[in-house]
Amino acid sequence: MAVIDPTNTWAPLQQRLAGTTNERHRQVLGIVIEHMKAEAAPDLDGLMRTLVPEPAYHFWNAGQDVGPKGRDGVRTYYSDFVASRSNILEYALDRVVVDDDCVVTEGYLKQIYPGAYAAQIGIPVDDPAADYLVVFRQLLLWPVDAEGRIRGEDSYHSGPVEIRKLTLDELPGEYIELVHAGA
Repeated sequence: MAVIDPTNTWAPLQQRLAGTTNERHRQVLGIVIEHMKAEAAPDLDGLMRTLVPEPAYHFWNAGQDVGPKGRDGVRTYYSDFVASRSNILEYALDRVVVDDDCVVTEGYLKQIYPGAYAAQIGIPVDDPAADYLVVFRQLLLWPVDAEGRIRGEDSYHSGPVEIRKLTLDELPGEYIELVHAGA
């Protein structure tokens, strides 16, 4: 059985949206759901349509902001993300907070990495030909402008809390098609 289900990423937000009557909160939740689905597709143009013209991402790592800035920087980030073949993920949320200007999500980000790519970005793996489940505790702030577009992401994470080599039967079908199509 596959270790992740990407649809679980937006399911808690859809549940929250279903019970929300405040129109601004519905708009803010809706754009984040749209963004998450476009990221999973992957639909780069659809994803970029969810963002302000000059988004700013803040990925805090060891006290440094390493997130992309500006339309070109963010588009390059997402293009590289898809090219890395690590875009099959599940963000298992424990908490969703919504106000007029922001959605806050917190939970475990579960992502599957090809071993070679994991090693390239500094995740300790012992087999570059294998596939790995990497789990992080993550808090994301999704600020939204007055027109209902995402200004960027502010991301805080724990570093890996789990790194585990996966068997073929643990891999989701979309990951197998993406990474192992010719095998």
